[in-house]
Amino acid sequence: MSKFTHFNNQGRAKMVDVSDKPETIRTAIAQSSVEMNDEIYQLINENKMKKGDVLAVAQVAGIMAAKKTSELIPMCHPIPINGINIEFDWEKKNDHLYSLKIISSVKTKGNTGVEMEALTAASVAALTVYDMCKAIDKGMIIGQTFLVEKSGGVSSGDYQRS
Repeated sequence: MSKFTHFNNQGRAKMVDVSDKPETIRTAIAQSSVEMNDEIYQLINENKMKKGDVLAVAQVAGIMAAKKTSELIPMCHPIPINGINIEFDWEKKNDHLYSLKIISSVKTKGNTGVEMEALTAASVAALTVYDMCKAIDKGMIIGQTFLVEKSGGVSSGDYQRS
């Protein structure tokens, strides 16, 4: 039976001590999505949304969110981020529905991983798209958010979503 490391001797949550873990290059890629109607899709792609360039703002919001993850998730360590990238990819679902795929990549050299930073970046980018477009249609759907892959670290190793 594995021992949970996030609890103290009293069974209460604690921040894990990672000071003995080796520094390695650690990366994580996460994904989220926003489903929207064709009107919003056209407005975003023609850069005609009243609030501005939706994808540019969502990209900056995702980057900012990754850097602030430890302020949002109580047991996350504040870590130096060496690189963050947010990319977008469109998928046409049918004649009236599009899905915007949001892919975040985060990299650090440290003693703990960046999975939470990548997940936070993708999530906040999706929320930003919703916020900027909700005046047109509040029925948009923020889709599943998940870890695509991670690398680095000794104890948990690499992960690739199948």
